[in-house]
Amino acid sequence: MELLLSGAIGMLTAAGVYLILRLRTFAVVLGMTMLSYAINLFLFATGRLVVNAPPILNEAGGPYTDPLPQALVLTAIVISFGMTAVVVMMALGAFLEGGDDRVDMPRADRLPPAPQSQDGDV
Repeated sequence: MELLLSGAIGMLTAAGVYLILRLRTFAVVLGMTMLSYAINLFLFATGRLVVNAPPILNEAGGPYTDPLPQALVLTAIVISFGMTAVVVMMALGAFLEGGDDRVDMPRADRLPPAPQSQDGDV
């Protein structure tokens, strides 16, 4: 189970980083979402995988599951939804303003300006 979980976290992280490095805003949003899923799985896995154990201490003192990672994951889910909404709105605004969803600058803006001649120079 640990190998499957660590493989899933690694694959989500790799796919998220790949998508974040793309030049389209939709791919960047998907990449950030995949990275947030990978972080949530990682936080959840830090609480140790215990089957049929309550998340609180009982009087018998038996095995229990640490509730802190579960609370951190719930908080991270809310924050990631909020940040995804912010990034989607920024991308939509950039698309409406520029007419394209590319992240990089247009070629004309990257080129240095051509030297201008002075009035007396030939």
